[in-house]
Amino acid sequence: MNKPFYESCEENKQVILQQLQSLFKPVRQVLEIGSGSGQHAVFFSQQMAHLQWQPSDLQENLAGIELWRQQAGLSNIKAPIELDVMNLQAADLAAVDAVFTANTLHIMSIVHVEALFQAMGRWLQPGGLFCCYGPFNHNGQFSSDSNARFDQWLKQRDAVSGIRDLSELSKFAEQAGIGLKEDIEMPVNNRILIWSKH
Repeated sequence: MNKPFYESCEENKQVILQQLQSLFKPVRQVLEIGSGSGQHAVFFSQQMAHLQWQPSDLQENLAGIELWRQQAGLSNIKAPIELDVMNLQAADLAAVDAVFTANTLHIMSIVHVEALFQAMGRWLQPGGLFCCYGPFNHNGQFSSDSNARFDQWLKQRDAVSGIRDLSELSKFAEQAGIGLKEDIEMPVNNRILIWSKH
């Protein structure tokens, strides 16, 4: 099996790192949801050696993540675990300091996005961070024409997917006892949303 590789991960890893390095200074344990190829997990673990990084994804993606982990030979990245957003109630996780996810909320259904925020309310330590990278809308408005086209493509591929609006996410967060701490503009019409557990 060859290691999976996503060009988008290669392109955005450095700009995401620039934000995470300061955000994660006091953090010791990070759960990554939707680790995909494993590229982000390995790169961020290399660059932030004080962290214990826990990758997770669907079962079919774990072997590829494990290849990246084994070849990196890092002591601070754990073996990937299966985590299905459709069944988060079944996940028995100890409280974590921070959760990171990149380019996942727009491929989930809104029901699963809500379930994810509910899980953050259970899994995060008080003051713990939930960091979401990707495209997001504000007040129902796309931030660019390219994001509008991307949203159309997502819905043609899967009708329940689509770029999420900050107002809707804020409603889910409030119900889970989480508040928006920062909304950081990123290159290529993306953002990092930083939520904190009350």
